[in-house]
Amino acid sequence: MADDQDKDSKTEAPSEKKISDAAEKGNVPFSREVPVFASTLAIYIYIVFFLPGSIGRFAESLKDIFEQPHAWRLNTSHDVVALIRNVLWSASSVVMPAFILMMVFGLAASILQNMPAPVLDRIAPKLNRLSPIAGFKRIFGKQGMVEFGKSLFKVLVVSTVVVVVLWNDYFASLDSMFSDPVTMLGKMANFLRQIVLVILFSTAVVAIVDFFWTRHHWYTELMMTKQEVKEENKQSQGDPIIKARLRSIARDRARKRMMSNVPRATMVIANPTHFAVALRYVREEGDAPVVVAKGQDLVALKIREIAEKNNIPVFEDPPLARSMFAQVSVDSVIPPVFYKAVAELIHRIYAASSSNNGQTR
Repeated sequence: MADDQDKDSKTEAPSEKKISDAAEKGNVPFSREVPVFASTLAIYIYIVFFLPGSIGRFAESLKDIFEQPHAWRLNTSHDVVALIRNVLWSASSVVMPAFILMMVFGLAASILQNMPAPVLDRIAPKLNRLSPIAGFKRIFGKQGMVEFGKSLFKVLVVSTVVVVVLWNDYFASLDSMFSDPVTMLGKMANFLRQIVLVILFSTAVVAIVDFFWTRHHWYTELMMTKQEVKEENKQSQGDPIIKARLRSIARDRARKRMMSNVPRATMVIANPTHFAVALRYVREEGDAPVVVAKGQDLVALKIREIAEKNNIPVFEDPPLARSMFAQVSVDSVIPPVFYKAVAELIHRIYAASSSNNGQTR
């Protein structure tokens, strides 16, 4: 019941990390029916292109042995070994191409599905595999029933094909038993080709269905619960609470550094209580004023407070303050669109400074 509830709660698609972790552990979608189809295709290719010639040569070898037994001496054990070696060599010339084709096609079908990779975890002994309950679930579970259905389908198809082919060619099969060995083996190859052709189509159907079913089942097994997604995000990106705390600390430090620059400002442009932008302009340092600090609400009031303590002029210009706050970042030169308005304020500062110097004299 707990397993069913856990599967029902897996509503989220598997993440890239979970898929890659599964692949590293050897958990990849693999259809066993695709190599079976590839091997059957290899057998059919062998029967069509290789078997007729090789079986003819093999039949001729057997014909020589049975028709001319006197040509083979069997006086010693060496003679027997030589005869057996000759028969096995002739048989190997018939069987070897089939073996090579099946091996190549089977490996290609496996490699095309997933590249092979050594995974020691897959061959490590696990005690939970010895559990009778787990074994019962594997046999009679969904995957076990699918495997049973595939096997039953193949057995029924093969049995039906064999019965139909032999039934239609029953008398021809009996006649071939008394015919020439070459003719007999040729007819057997023809029967075998008919059987393998139908088996090939049936295994193709099973392989296609199993290929998509295997990937669907694998993807379903990797699906995640919402809690698993949250935990994975925490592991990959960090705890959101900690990250928010770090961002808050970084903002506080940046704000403190910015406030320490306010006493160096030449002027502060403010919207009485909501915005404040501190500018520094020294002709020897640059051609345009630089924003050394800016803030909103409480930060704006703090900037004004520091400016007043350091006798820095504060100009109240709400439209200019709002525009500069929105468009200019800290430690950046103001854009040309603000040159005229700021130049007028700087002129007023210089004029006031000159007037104060004259009165002092």
